[in-house]
Amino acid sequence: MEVEEAGGGVENAGKDEVEAEYHSHDFEWEDLRAEVESDPAFSYHLSPFPGPAASTTSPPQPSSEAWRNFHRRHASGKFFKERRYLLKEFPELPNSKDCAKILEVGCGNGSTAVSILRCHEMRKERPDFLRENQCCVGGMDFITMIFTLSAIPFAIMPSTIEQCVCVLKPGGLLLFRDYGLYDMTMLRFLPDQRVGFREYMRSDGTLSYFFTLDTVRELFHAAGLIELELEYCCVRSVNRKKNGKKMQRVWVHGKFLKPPSWR
Repeated sequence: MEVEEAGGGVENAGKDEVEAEYHSHDFEWEDLRAEVESDPAFSYHLSPFPGPAASTTSPPQPSSEAWRNFHRRHASGKFFKERRYLLKEFPELPNSKDCAKILEVGCGNGSTAVSILRCHEMRKERPDFLRENQCCVGGMDFITMIFTLSAIPFAIMPSTIEQCVCVLKPGGLLLFRDYGLYDMTMLRFLPDQRVGFREYMRSDGTLSYFFTLDTVRELFHAAGLIELELEYCCVRSVNRKKNGKKMQRVWVHGKFLKPPSWR
């Protein structure tokens, strides 16, 4: 298997090979939606965001340097955990044919790549790593976009997806996972951190967008991809360090096919 990394490195996976237990439907997204939209404390998340003509000041622009600084601060690998659930969500990755080529977009600290590499290490396969200039047009079997698209401005998402689709083989898969609307982290943002509709900027300059299924569907359909899977993953977890506080996480899972007849 060959793995292309766009913008980051692979961290040590450690020795623990116990497969993580995975849940994706601990609660219904529609129930969470009703709860949030009936709570006046969250009303500013729902209001339209003023366009450039209505605003007296330009919103701050995100910078790639902000994300580089973020990953430098968390370079020890303790902040991010290995994403072993991905192999359950996307079984095509561990079951892929020999010499399948994967482009990981925005790999950050490598927590996605580590899961893929560990799987093939257990199968006693040795992956080859491609350099960016080896990522040819129509040459990749898989593209993973894992918590990547939300980190760039919404305005440039369509062109970003088009560039990714360009290097995907006809019949290849784009595998997507990112923040969903009304995820816990969205509800924590303050009104002055809004820089767009469902778009927020943290104090360190990094950006976060929160997707609905319709938004994801429209973005990938516009790029010519066929929807195979698209749903909310709703996970309830407990923070034992904060008096057992319950956290309701929402992510969007998607799987899209580049038509085999693509020319």
